[in-house]
Amino acid sequence: MKDPLNAAFEIHDFLTSNNIPYVIIGGLATQFWGEPRFTQDVDITILIPLDETDKFIGLITNHFESRVANDKEFAKQNRMVLIKASDGTEIDISLGIPGYEDEVMRRAIDYEIEPGKELRLCSAEDLVIHKMIAGRPIDLQDIEGIIIKQGQKLDRDYITNWLKQFAQALERPVDKHFEELLDKSNK
Repeated sequence: MKDPLNAAFEIHDFLTSNNIPYVIIGGLATQFWGEPRFTQDVDITILIPLDETDKFIGLITNHFESRVANDKEFAKQNRMVLIKASDGTEIDISLGIPGYEDEVMRRAIDYEIEPGKELRLCSAEDLVIHKMIAGRPIDLQDIEGIIIKQGQKLDRDYITNWLKQFAQALERPVDKHFEELLDKSNK
């Protein structure tokens, strides 16, 4: 039976034993920072040197089943590695790029899922940033839940600063959309 929490701990064990920094960024992080919702997969970001992408793909696909035929080419094109945990749960691994992702790793927290079992979660602010960039309707709904649950604890200046940078790079007004969500949540 598929279990995203067990799959997250399985990938955690693998990554930490190989000294690969990671954070959980998807639905599992949303359950902690925002409103709980059902999730069937595990979304994470790792940070490895750009020139070690092939080495990482070989390492991970020797341990986990790949979900794509040409995993190295797919990873280079999409900066994603798609695998399955031993129970079949899908794990999406985003290959982070130094800069912003260094900050994400630095701000991450350890979350104990049960005695002796911890996972690394991105901060609430970085989860908002990731979800604003993705921009799907479910992501925007998740952000509203995070804003409501975290309230004034959210470092809004941090979020706005990074979203302004991403808005310029992506040529999309993700920073303005965040301000609209803040206004909507404050009503």
